[in-house]
Amino acid sequence: MNSTQDFLLREYWGNTVQDYLVALGVILAGLIIIMIFKRMMLNRIRTWTANSHTKVDDMIVRGLERFGLPILSFAIIYWAINSLSLSAKVEKVLTVATSVVIAYFVIRLISAIIQNLISSGVRRQENGETKIKQIGGLMIIINMVIWILGLVFLLDNLGYNVTTILTGVGIGGIAIALAAQNIVGDLFNYFVIFFDKPFEVGDAINVNDKNGTIEYIGLKTTRLRSLTGEQIIISNSDLTKSPVHNYKRQETRRIAFTLNVRYQNDPDKLKKIPGIVKTIIEAAGPTRFDRAHFARFTDYGLAFEVVYFVTVADYNKYMDVQQEINLKIMEAFKNEGITFLIREDRPGEWDNN
Repeated sequence: MNSTQDFLLREYWGNTVQDYLVALGVILAGLIIIMIFKRMMLNRIRTWTANSHTKVDDMIVRGLERFGLPILSFAIIYWAINSLSLSAKVEKVLTVATSVVIAYFVIRLISAIIQNLISSGVRRQENGETKIKQIGGLMIIINMVIWILGLVFLLDNLGYNVTTILTGVGIGGIAIALAAQNIVGDLFNYFVIFFDKPFEVGDAINVNDKNGTIEYIGLKTTRLRSLTGEQIIISNSDLTKSPVHNYKRQETRRIAFTLNVRYQNDPDKLKKIPGIVKTIIEAAGPTRFDRAHFARFTDYGLAFEVVYFVTVADYNKYMDVQQEINLKIMEAFKNEGITFLIREDRPGEWDNN
């Protein structure tokens, strides 16, 4: 018994073995309690919040798991160690470690708050869930800035001369920018695309005779999925310099086509063509008739110009409407005895081809 008591009362670096064991016991007990809470209570809370319709409780649970419990674990360890008699060197190491841990969690907390604020704002917009993909590149830049400022603040608190560091970073940044002008240009144009929003993920666009649907907008490049299936990768600088046709924001489609008929048709029947075409177009669905005119004489036939609008942007719907109009015109002309200009009527031109 005395030997055990003597062992517990032995001193090492200003503390008895008993002091070390008490500190270790506090740490182990605290961590075990936190682990039990995480496995039992936190899982139950997560189950309860999963059935709710608000995002606030989910954010609280994630915050507790990502920040609350780790900070509490560190606080227990810090309190247990700080209860011991420590040398000046150990106290300095503990102070530095505490500063680093606090800075780490503060930086992560600020980053999470900013990301949640941006994500919440984007989700409230139209097609918000699709637009969330666009903020990935922006968050990388924001996180880099937050971490750099956080590290500078930490070094300043630890007594380092941050002026020299900032000067070196500034000179290095200028050198990197000059060496990578194209990359910096693409990065700048990423912000132009993000804030100006000429197009977004999911939009169907045409740029430099390339058609595709935008899949991803990155820091340097934007990726499109073409109609034939392959992926098209275009730098952000090229996108902002080139004319972009955004078909998703197209509200109507203007369609113009020509009907060529023979000279041999009866003039009274030719007079009926604009009215026939107008009736067919107006009955074809989401359309707005504009005009139909006998436009000109050609070498072999008579040309009627027709213009109308499809009042929806969907390309498949437009093709369905155009197909229906074409079939109805053929049927109406056949019933009226109006004949189209055909290949055999233009031997000279077709022979040259």
